[in-house]
Amino acid sequence: MAGEGPDGEIDLGVRRQVDAAVGATAIGRRTFDLGVGPWGGTPWPGVPSFVVTHRTRHDLIGDNGGTFAFDGLEAAVRRAREAAGDRDVLVLGAYVARQALRAGLLDEVRIHLVPLLMGEGTPLFAEDRAELVPVGRPVTGSVTHLRYGVARP
Repeated sequence: MAGEGPDGEIDLGVRRQVDAAVGATAIGRRTFDLGVGPWGGTPWPGVPSFVVTHRTRHDLIGDNGGTFAFDGLEAAVRRAREAAGDRDVLVLGAYVARQALRAGLLDEVRIHLVPLLMGEGTPLFAEDRAELVPVGRPVTGSVTHLRYGVARP
């Protein structure tokens, strides 16, 4: 997504679309713990992030102007939707994405498929089943960008 590699400009275009659409994020506690330092605050400057956790705490203002709020899954997603208004809520973290899918809170899945096998980490949708409906066509730069709507029963 940094525009490096062959056809990197395509990846930058996808990144610009995501950046323009994000209104809030719902992230896992581990994603927060690992990301807050490198991000200098929230993943997108000035954009509120709602950390899904059982270890709640007072809101935290990041160095980049974004606010972190700590809550359970349903409350975090509800608050993120309210904060985002008509913009998108991005879910960061495989475990939170799985929880949101199970709870019927996920409308769309975007996968940025990087050609690198890491062999470890949290599986994205281990043991979960959902019907995914393609939204648009795949976009391929150095990374393949896929979008799917989550079908409702």
